[in-house]
Parts: sequence; C-alpha cells; structure tokens
Amino acid sequence: MTEYVPQLATILSNRYPEEDDNRLLLFGVRRVAAGGLNDAHAANAYLAAFGLGYRRPLILLRALMAELSRVSNRRILIAPCCCPRTTAAEASILDAVISAVEAPHQAHRLLCDTLGVENCLGALSSAQALGQAFADLGHPLAARASPSPSVPALPID
Repeated sequence: MTEYVPQLATILSNRYPEEDDNRLLLFGVRRVAAGGLNDAHAANAYLAAFGLGYRRPLILLRALMAELSRVSNRRILIAPCCCPRTTAAEASILDAVISAVEAPHQAHRLLCDTLGVENCLGALSSAQALGQAFADLGHPLAARASPSPSVPALPID
C-alpha cells in the first residue's frame, strides 16, 4: 500500500479549496464529470446554494464541462467527490474560472495548457460566464491561495 503513496501525492498535488463557493464549483465539476451533464447531485447542490436562481450557474457549468470535453486533446483527470485534495487539472479549471472575468489572458493560458490545445475561446467564454454567474448570485469565487504550480501566471497586456 505504501508504494502507491508517492503516485497519489503526484496525482493529487493541490490542496482542496478552503472557500465554500470554490468548493461548490469543484463539487459541481466532479459530479458532472462523474455523472454526466444531467447529474442530479450537482443540480441539488446548486439548488441548495443558489435557491431559485440555480439554473443559470448549473447550465453554464454543464456548458463549460461539455466544451472542455469537446476541445480537449488530453485526458482531464478528475478526483472523486470524497477526495480531500485536487488534481492539477481540477486546480487549473478552478483557477481559470476564478480568474476568467478579471484576467482572461491568464485563464485562457491555463485552459489551453490543461486541454493541450492552442486556442479554446469557447471554454474561456463558458468559464467567464460561470464565474460571473456565481458573483451575480452572491457567491463570488475567491482567488486561491496558491495557483496551480504547473502553469506560471501571465501578465495582462
């Protein structure tokens, strides 16, 4: 069993988000990745958090996940919902959604590196809309304490 610990430490290299709204986004990403675009657990969590306004962030999350899966040239590793740490791909997706409204160049670079593509404007647009929906509904996503270690931050022109 101890021979798997270094592998897990490499795969699950990022900390779990401390902020409740970031955790809600991560939960939605994990549930939609595991259960499909119509996952009832994700819908229930968003209904509980956003009340009657849950449809907008839920549909935008589904659009983001569909776009990520459509354009990706790489496998996107997603941990189970019970996992107390995040994969590099999850951390990059979270960082991209969090920074998409304020720093779109950085978010685009994060998404491109995660997906293994040169251009992913559809995914960036979905990430921007999702981040804005969280903020509009009173659940602004907070910047993470430590950005994804695999992708350096880019200055905005």
